[in-house]
Amino acid sequence: MHFFQLLYQYNDWGLLALRLALAVIFIVHGKGKFAMWKAGATAPMLGLMKFLAFAETLGGIAMFFGFLTHFAAVGLGIVMLGALRFKTMVWKMPFSAHDKTGWEFDLMILAACVALLISGPGSVSLDAVWGL
Repeated sequence: MHFFQLLYQYNDWGLLALRLALAVIFIVHGKGKFAMWKAGATAPMLGLMKFLAFAETLGGIAMFFGFLTHFAAVGLGIVMLGALRFKTMVWKMPFSAHDKTGWEFDLMILAACVALLISGPGSVSLDAVWGL
């Protein structure tokens, strides 16, 4: 048990790993939504895709650098709540399935956003450097 207690000194590096993983996910998914602008989506869906393209990409960049991390975590968490609502209520997707996409990944991303909201970005971040 002593070994696991020693790991607490590396907490900031764990938060960095979590932030970087979330950053990559949101930047990639956000950039992918920019391509959907030309896919011929309906007007309401196109407006949503434009908003999400910017929100996810900018939120991911903020997470990457640990800049305004609490605000980014709230914003990206709201995006994930919307994704969960859409997948469960509109598409009626199961939690997980072998033959189609479920919503377990979205739930995990939401949990990571909540963890960063509560824990903060850690000392390896622009927030810590600038005292935010």
